[in-house]
Amino acid sequence: MADAERIIELTQAVDIVAREKILAIKKVTSTTRILSLNALIEATRAGDSGRGFAVVANEVKNVSDDISRITQSLESELATTIGDLTRLGESLVRQLRGSRLVDLALNMIEIIDRNLYERSCDVRWWATDSAMVDCLSNDTADMAAFTSKRLRVILDSYTVYLDLWVADTQGRVRANGRPDRYPHVVNSDVSQQAWFRDAMKTRDGTEYAVADVGTNPMLNNALVATYSTAIREGGDTHGRILGVLGIFFDWQPQAQAVVEGVRLTKAEANFTRCLLIDQHHRVIAASDGSGILSEIVPLSTDNRGQDSYVDEKGRIVGYALTPGYETYRGLGWYGVVIQHPASLASSEEM
Repeated sequence: MADAERIIELTQAVDIVAREKILAIKKVTSTTRILSLNALIEATRAGDSGRGFAVVANEVKNVSDDISRITQSLESELATTIGDLTRLGESLVRQLRGSRLVDLALNMIEIIDRNLYERSCDVRWWATDSAMVDCLSNDTADMAAFTSKRLRVILDSYTVYLDLWVADTQGRVRANGRPDRYPHVVNSDVSQQAWFRDAMKTRDGTEYAVADVGTNPMLNNALVATYSTAIREGGDTHGRILGVLGIFFDWQPQAQAVVEGVRLTKAEANFTRCLLIDQHHRVIAASDGSGILSEIVPLSTDNRGQDSYVDEKGRIVGYALTPGYETYRGLGWYGVVIQHPASLASSEEM
């Protein structure tokens, strides 16, 4: 990147020097013309004795005219060549910078994919826990209390979750892991929520459901990524569905750490925005903290999984579609890195 930017700097320096020298030559030829004109006037006044001097003055004028034509030709050719070289250098910088932004965008989405792959494993594993199964098989207050304690133990070990809920087939929450923090969860009705309905449709214990990132009113409107799966009789993969386990990933701090952790130079950070967007191109994480769940990014992908381009505002946009990880197919999300043009030339060496 530094070498490509150096080409542009050297081209600009050559352009400045060439313009200065050409201007100096024009001043000299202008002065020479004036002198030759004055000489011709004086030679005319001198009559026959000034004829020789007039010949010299005419030759000086002709040389001055030749220099002027050469200067104009040089100026035109240099302008074309320097313009082409500048455009070539800028194109090379855009390509290199765009390629780098794609790599950064891909790194972001891959980190998220690995993280969410673990969430998909967690929910399927915990749904087979005997406490979850027994809670729905034995509808008693003592069993619900025991399950709540078990959920709390899990939460103490997995700090990336806000809460874990166990709901019966009717969508009534029977137990949660943090009743002290979220006291209104138990006995609430989640039957109309997508994560519950989708979990009830799973065909066996290998499947899971995931809802779009959004706020959850029962969790103090925290931003969560919700994963769920059916709890089955005996914890069996093909057992009868007894209810649903929903796990609520604390999205905001985890995602913010990813978008703020992109490897940018100090100078780049001032004019670069790193984003995670969902399948609808809705912002679900932003390095500047703005537009969460409200901004739609007009991403131009042309059905390409990853690429870079210059948008209508002159910004360089690099993006990468989720590649998935292991058995996690991804959700059609993108990592996106946008750099503004005004400060590109002032960025530090990358």
